[in-house]
Amino acid sequence: MLKGIHPAISPELLKILAEMGHGEELILSDAHFPAQAFNSTVLRADGLSVTTLLDALLPLFELDSYADPLVMMQAVEGDQLDPNVEQAYRKVIEKHVPHAPAIVRIDRFAFYDRAKEATGVVVTGELAKYGNILIKKGVTPLS
Repeated sequence: MLKGIHPAISPELLKILAEMGHGEELILSDAHFPAQAFNSTVLRADGLSVTTLLDALLPLFELDSYADPLVMMQAVEGDQLDPNVEQAYRKVIEKHVPHAPAIVRIDRFAFYDRAKEATGVVVTGELAKYGNILIKKGVTPLS
């Protein structure tokens, strides 16, 4: 254990966060996401929700200020989003990053393409449909 590090942050996740450079992306996925099909760096966080992981990692993680740092998947045609999912994520994000930019929605296949290029995918125990969120790392301030 380290002081000041939330227990939801595994040693493997801490290593990835530390090694990420600005502009790199990490996906916190729901339990349904086919992570292994898109990325070779897959961490398991079974039993944890995406909101728990956001709350744990946002104090350690600077969001990108040059490109959309928060991205979620749009519902496929004929399906519906539960607005409570994004609202719950937004509440946690605002706790750590007041006035954070809006969460951008992209189609499923564009999200899959981003997953292929992401530094890694953290598969959570999140059961909410369309509960995946991509976060883009920014430049960590020196002060």
